[in-house]
Amino acid sequence: MAPTLRDGDIVIARTGVPEPGDVVVVTWTSRPGQLSVKRAVGPQGDGWFVVGDNDLASTDSRELGPATVHGVVRWRAWPRPKALRKALRPGA
Repeated sequence: MAPTLRDGDIVIARTGVPEPGDVVVVTWTSRPGQLSVKRAVGPQGDGWFVVGDNDLASTDSRELGPATVHGVVRWRAWPRPKALRKALRPGA
């Protein structure tokens, strides 16, 4: 999710229905037990189409299909505390 988030960042997520552009915590059925943080694009089938902010280095719904959303990330708590904003054009 670079540049929005980096490995080791601690985030605060809340349950709820995501909106396009939100940063979300997701899982895929093909990768049980792995949590990922991605950008919500929109509902797709039984899940959400999500992408990483770095198109060239992201494994996301383009490869793995729809994801199950478990929470919407609202804040980066550490190391640089900050509220996260929605992307104006998610997936662009």
